[in-house]
Amino acid sequence: QVQLVESGGGFVQAGGSLRLSCAASGRTFSNYKMGWFRQAPEKEREFVAAITWSGSTYYADSVKGRFTISRDNAKNTVYLQMNSLKPEDTAVYYCAAAGRPYKHEYHYWGQGTRVTVSS
Repeated sequence: QVQLVESGGGFVQAGGSLRLSCAASGRTFSNYKMGWFRQAPEKEREFVAAITWSGSTYYADSVKGRFTISRDNAKNTVYLQMNSLKPEDTAVYYCAAAGRPYKHEYHYWGQGTRVTVSS
């Protein structure tokens, strides 16, 4: 049974930093695309960042230069380092994994971790 468990969310002032973690279990995800999404109150879920099996990374324009996605395959864990946080980054952040190796479609989702950035 595949599980994605996010952690690291919390309350931070604008300009601060947080690091989110997504621990995967149930299979080895080294050959899977992994991503982070977020959903702000009364808004739709949106893409934040992704990392492929080869280590290629992709970012939403709104977080480029501030957020960094990385992975530790030995720990089956993906991270999202968030710097220079802004109030508009306030959201529930979700980890996602593709459904099959070397594929792009997300199939597995975590329960989310809340990030609140105060001005």
